[in-house]
Amino acid sequence: MLRMPSGFWEQVVADGLKVPQDRSLVEMTEDLTRMLGDPNPEVRDGIAFPTMATWIDDGVYDDLLVGLGDGMCHGLDIGLGEIESDTVFRRSFSALILTECIDRTTRAALGGPNVILRWGDRIMSWYSRERDLRGFVPGKGWAHAIAHGADALGALARSPVMGKLELTVILDVIADRLLTPTEAFFVCGEGDRLAFATMHLLRRNILELDVLEPWVARLASGAHPRGGVSGFLDADPRGRPPDGHRPKHEGDTRSDWDERCPGYQSPRPDGESRPHRCRAGRRTPGVGRVREQTRGHQQPE
Repeated sequence: MLRMPSGFWEQVVADGLKVPQDRSLVEMTEDLTRMLGDPNPEVRDGIAFPTMATWIDDGVYDDLLVGLGDGMCHGLDIGLGEIESDTVFRRSFSALILTECIDRTTRAALGGPNVILRWGDRIMSWYSRERDLRGFVPGKGWAHAIAHGADALGALARSPVMGKLELTVILDVIADRLLTPTEAFFVCGEGDRLAFATMHLLRRNILELDVLEPWVARLASGAHPRGGVSGFLDADPRGRPPDGHRPKHEGDTRSDWDERCPGYQSPRPDGESRPHRCRAGRRTPGVGRVREQTRGHQQPE
């Protein structure tokens, strides 16, 4: 695999992520794909992800998008089953790029329904089998496979290709992930990201209560006696990043939730609710286009 010369990608970032015209897009993509698995967070999270995500969003990859997504699906299998190895970065960030691919495919009507369904099968198969549940890895930055997988499930849920059967499967995958016994604790915003994906699914207004009520009951029956579902217990400090560290590509606060979920009414201390206007950033794919209210209102366009 050809690697770009030293300083090449740093200059691309400095130039505002414009596509260099003196290099082959295929060769640059191969290098970026390798960088998605780099244990150095500045390479992986500071260069590779924002570059690929921006180029996908800008349509640079439209003619190659299906092949790019298929390549990211391959990345989901690299080292699958390993725990606390660096292969998690390639899997996790492949899922994050697939989120961008799915949203671009939906937005630009590219590839056709079979492509989304194929990617969805690969994402859900990987997500159910992922064993490296670390959030922040000291010295190496964000792994965050559970959060990134949740983002990919949210992108699938937003796609009009996904009907009642497929959305039901996504719900089951979310429940399976939460209820799988584990020694890990989800303390890096994974719960919010899974809930965010679920809200996108519910906003489709396709699933009826005969599906939703048993799903909620299943989660409730699996609640951990210490107050969480399986590995979800935000009171435990293990695995949290040091103060001041947060992923470059995401938010993790309640106010950010409000901003990314138009129409969501966050509770106020006095018990009332207040609406929030969406100020979704560039790297929150598709959310700025979802304008409808939650809880039983009309389906997104």
